[in-house]
Amino acid sequence: MATGQKEDYYELLGAAKNASEEELKKAYRKKAVQYHPDKNPGNKQAEEMFKKVSEAYEVLKDPEKRAAYDRYGHAAFQQGAGPRGGGGFSGGAGGGFHDPFDIFREVFGQGGGGGGAGGIFEEFFGGGGNGGGAGRGSDLRYDLEITLEEAAHGVEKEISFRKLGECGHCGGSGAEPGSKRSTCPTCRGAGQVTTSRGFFHVRQACPTCHGSGQRFEKTCAKCGGQGRVNENAKINVRIPPGVDTGNKLRSAGNGEAGVQGGEPGDLYIVVHVKDHEVFERQGDDLFCEIPIKFTLATLGGSIEVPTLQGKASLKIPAGTQSGTTFRLKGRGMPHLRGSAHGDQLIRVKVDVPTHLTAEQRKILEEFARVSHDSEEPMGKGFFEKAKKFF
Repeated sequence: MATGQKEDYYELLGAAKNASEEELKKAYRKKAVQYHPDKNPGNKQAEEMFKKVSEAYEVLKDPEKRAAYDRYGHAAFQQGAGPRGGGGFSGGAGGGFHDPFDIFREVFGQGGGGGGAGGIFEEFFGGGGNGGGAGRGSDLRYDLEITLEEAAHGVEKEISFRKLGECGHCGGSGAEPGSKRSTCPTCRGAGQVTTSRGFFHVRQACPTCHGSGQRFEKTCAKCGGQGRVNENAKINVRIPPGVDTGNKLRSAGNGEAGVQGGEPGDLYIVVHVKDHEVFERQGDDLFCEIPIKFTLATLGGSIEVPTLQGKASLKIPAGTQSGTTFRLKGRGMPHLRGSAHGDQLIRVKVDVPTHLTAEQRKILEEFARVSHDSEEPMGKGFFEKAKKFF
């Protein structure tokens, strides 16, 4: 058991005591991202939690240390304690200093070489440059609204937006044409600098060279050395059949230009399908409600109904009740991936006339008389069920 006021390692990670190695790793990844200093700048409490969860994972990832912790708790790592009765385990909790970023780099697959964990968070959160090279441009989002018909058949749209594009004057290099290059004196060509945040060391893109590792004799007069300028962009986007609200389409390289010739970001188009005045969409199926005359519901017949592919014939059997639902196979939305289609479901609502001519009333009264409707105004089935309430 854990002793004193120190938190239980399993509780810190949010993992069960019988968790597998992979489950422990996933739990640590989640907590490390939550409390990382880059996501919580200036938050001392988050820094402390990051230190604690890293300490917990360092112990529990090692089978020998984990076994000792499960048996002795935190006492296993105190001086004079442990299963061997010696000095406990070194380099673990209470057994010497360890850098939480060492565990972080190990879990998130970042290679060795000191300086903190900035690189992996650039991957997760879309940060700037990578060491020794120009910075990648930011990804952009564009929200595109289309009609249900356009979603069903596919459509090509021209969209326009503002972004940071490549500077035409310097070709994206950030240098005035003809200017000589030299190694950046701030980062000495590394493209990154390390800053201290109390207990932590964080690696960031060099503010002087923006991650390129080089400086110019003279920076570009138009872009100020960034290699990019604000511009209006227009592109054509092909929307495939079957898209639904929330679907994202990636347009590679159409995000913002990279810093000083770096790789451009991507553009993500988020689709929003407008509500339709006739059809309601549920997945790949379409629903609609259609009124029919009470004579058609009684006698039966055929009617034409709207679909997204045009008109279709629907057979109405004699005696159809209001609320009956019919299915038209394959008349719904196309699958986004594949050639199949959903169905169209049609719910009929019997339209009872509110205004009758004298002749119509006379005919209906005669129908009611020969049908004995005045004697049994409710259906027999319902009357039998309702008897117990009277």
